[in-house]
Amino acid sequence: MSYGTLVDVATLQAHLNDPDWRIVDVRHLLADLTHGERAYAAGHLPGAVFLHCDRDLSGEKNGSNGRHPLPSRETFARLLSDIGIGSQTQVVVYDDTQGMIAGRLWWMLRWLGHQQVALLDGGWQAWLAAGGEVSPEVPQYARQEFTTTAGSMPVDTAYVLENLESDAMHLIDARSPDRYRGENEAIDPVGGRIPAAVNRFFADNNQAGGILKPAAQLRAEWLAILAGNPPEKVVHQCGSGVSACLNALAMEVAGLPGSRLYAGSWSEWCADRSRPMAQGSLVKEK
Repeated sequence: MSYGTLVDVATLQAHLNDPDWRIVDVRHLLADLTHGERAYAAGHLPGAVFLHCDRDLSGEKNGSNGRHPLPSRETFARLLSDIGIGSQTQVVVYDDTQGMIAGRLWWMLRWLGHQQVALLDGGWQAWLAAGGEVSPEVPQYARQEFTTTAGSMPVDTAYVLENLESDAMHLIDARSPDRYRGENEAIDPVGGRIPAAVNRFFADNNQAGGILKPAAQLRAEWLAILAGNPPEKVVHQCGSGVSACLNALAMEVAGLPGSRLYAGSWSEWCADRSRPMAQGSLVKEK
């Protein structure tokens, strides 16, 4: 059996010694870029390898492509091969920030066409709460061959700009409501949002403790956000294409697959001040 969205702690515990499973630790804080490495060194799930959000889940920045641009598909596939992930490997990813970073790796594997990837529901905190074993040992795995196939391809800035006033796109911003309104912006140089974007804070997909809400509840909430639009019209964005990925996963859990990611997101959009921007709450025409 393979898992494509979530696994719970009990399921992962039963597969800790399964050679066809690989656990990836992506703990990370945007305000402390060394947090993940320190946390991993202090202790992690047994057998877990570590990937860094900025170095491993992102490509090279050029000043106009956002804070977390995607690496090339080929570069990322080589990295996966090097840490022992092959085309048939069941991957489980976890973080300590309610799925904000783990969702990015989930989406990136889907981007390469890999379906056997799931978040550890509740992440690091759920593992500890269940009395899960923690290890400081850094595993070494033999290289495997990871082959890319057609996957969940992102949209670019040109697509978003072209469809700002079109019914072809339903844009959803995953940032906190205050940042969506252009308030308290402490990360990007400009506060605001892309016009026409509606807000769905990524953390609103979770219950207390970072466990995802039940599928039926997520479906009801997301159908309200979609407002009659099919999932295929949805484009997710956030500050830099990281937390928005959890919204894409939540839609999958809710039985609403097919949405896409604007990987550059607000940090790429606002790099060009000539692009339209908005602030305040979204006002819909009656």
